[in-house]
Amino acid sequence: MKVLVLGAGLAGIPSAYYLARDGHDVTVIDRQSAPAMETSFANGSLLCQGHSYPWASPAAPRIMMKSFFRNDQALRIAPKIDPRMWSWLIKFLCECPRARADKHAATRLRLASYSQEVMKEVVNDTQIQFHHVDKGLLYVYRTQHSMEEGLRQMRVLEQAGLNIEVVSAARVAQLEPALKPVADKLVGGVYVPSDGTGDARLFTAELARVCAERGVKFMFNTQVLGLDIDNRKVRAVSTSKGVIAADAIVVAMGSYSSILLRNHGVKIDVFPVKGYSMTVPIERPDEAPTMGGLDEDNLLAYSVLGDRLRLTATAEFTGYDMSISRDDFRYMTQAAKDLFPTIGDYSKAELWCGLRPATPDGNPLFGATQITNLFLNTGHGSQGWTMSCGSGKVTADLIAGRTPDLDISAMLYQ
Repeated sequence: MKVLVLGAGLAGIPSAYYLARDGHDVTVIDRQSAPAMETSFANGSLLCQGHSYPWASPAAPRIMMKSFFRNDQALRIAPKIDPRMWSWLIKFLCECPRARADKHAATRLRLASYSQEVMKEVVNDTQIQFHHVDKGLLYVYRTQHSMEEGLRQMRVLEQAGLNIEVVSAARVAQLEPALKPVADKLVGGVYVPSDGTGDARLFTAELARVCAERGVKFMFNTQVLGLDIDNRKVRAVSTSKGVIAADAIVVAMGSYSSILLRNHGVKIDVFPVKGYSMTVPIERPDEAPTMGGLDEDNLLAYSVLGDRLRLTATAEFTGYDMSISRDDFRYMTQAAKDLFPTIGDYSKAELWCGLRPATPDGNPLFGATQITNLFLNTGHGSQGWTMSCGSGKVTADLIAGRTPDLDISAMLYQ
């Protein structure tokens, strides 16, 4: 069967890999010049089952309200007239009650855990290298209040099967010597041994290389213009380089999936949430962390990728705005310097932003739509890297008519 995968990022490339393994004739189409050049380019690099609790949580409405008056909030709303954004935010707020958030956390954890196992299968098969460190992650807290709330969320994940270790500030310093100088500012943390880090862009590029060696075709610098639909079936995809016929289509275009689909009557609640990252050259390797982690009070994630320190923070609801300024990184830089003040020259940091494709409840979307041969793999929010390989395998299973290895009923397109 000829399958077109629209999008060459963390959703599209693993889908292509598993589809090719099933023997399909696969072509990947992307508007950029290479794989992983948009949202997958410079994300937090955390493979984090421990971050499966969704953004839509009991604390989210208060944080978002504060963002109208303060720019140091982890979740921010940019005041603007955008009916789609406000409609999405209303649905998001409806998912914030604790019972709903706990339910979605367990669903997200199932996919995150499954995906980590699938990633091992992919790495064993391909032998690709991507600065992978699997020593676990530390989630650290600066106040008793934040630790109590963070631990409550972690207990939800623990009940759903996640192995965690609650640790004191002293134990944090033992596990991560790089945090010893700031241990007196911490009240404790949670260590999740199954988590890890890795360069998402490098992984995607290397997996794309393997896919090409195994017969997957790539069309870069190619815009997807629309779908040729007849009798509830896609016959072909119209692109800037011509019309390409196919038997099945996978839409893995991140936040832009909803724009393409709504032009053809398929409505999905996927909206961009802007994230920011800094990549700092490490000048003092002896001060670098040995594992990744999160400063939960500041929602600052950090990881070491070879000789670089990757830092990410902030989730901003601002539509498809991709502009950045130095001021956007002021809060993140302050928080990073508090943890690692002399690791490198922050003025030399590579600054970046990307649009995370988010659903109101935090669950990604899979499966066929009312257009019978049009399949979804999008909406992963902040866990696109963690969920990438599992999502690719789930997508290939659904196209083949197989039942996936885990229950995805809450993630199927309705």
